[in-house]
Amino acid sequence: MVSNEIIRTAIRYYYQSISDHFELLTNLDTAIGDGDHGENMVRGMKAVVDKLDAITCQEMDQVVHDIGLTLVMKIGGASGPLYGSFFMSAGKSLQGRTLEKGTIAEALNAGVKAVKHRGKSRDGEKTLLDVMVPVYETFMEFSDSHSRITDYLNQILVEADRGLESTRLMKATKGRASFLGDRSIGHLDPGAKSCQLMFHSICQAVRDHLKEGELAE
Repeated sequence: MVSNEIIRTAIRYYYQSISDHFELLTNLDTAIGDGDHGENMVRGMKAVVDKLDAITCQEMDQVVHDIGLTLVMKIGGASGPLYGSFFMSAGKSLQGRTLEKGTIAEALNAGVKAVKHRGKSRDGEKTLLDVMVPVYETFMEFSDSHSRITDYLNQILVEADRGLESTRLMKATKGRASFLGDRSIGHLDPGAKSCQLMFHSICQAVRDHLKEGELAE
């Protein structure tokens, strides 16, 4: 279902997307944080892209783990440990397992749980979890069904966008944004935005390889 080449494509797309949205991520974080989310994410993803050949020549579990390890070391701020924990835990879950819908769903679950544990947070608190959790839940529904890949890709994008928008009306209770209290309401969460961009990049990579016949409907 998923090949290392799809991961390579998704990483390149995500780096490009993060770079394209650098100013927006910076502005979102300036409004409720310390303004460095755009810079941190670009630095982290550039480090992954620079090591892409070395990372993606391994087994999938190690590929995913090493993406996380690189992000932990290079992103900095609060986002580095969160994104790093997501990928490292997902990679550990994939160890020695065949890649199929069920194991990918379990890997996503492991990643989401790691983010919750590391950030001592849950969805509904104006964080990247407000995108991660609905996307994971959507994938869980897909893993238990006979739906076409294109159908669930569309739904993942809908849920990622909806999750991001939901943070606008939330009051931040975690991180630097929590110091603003009610003043954090009315702003999108920058971490949720970078997470939405990540899932958009992954879905686009899957679509592209689906067109090339690498994936079965």
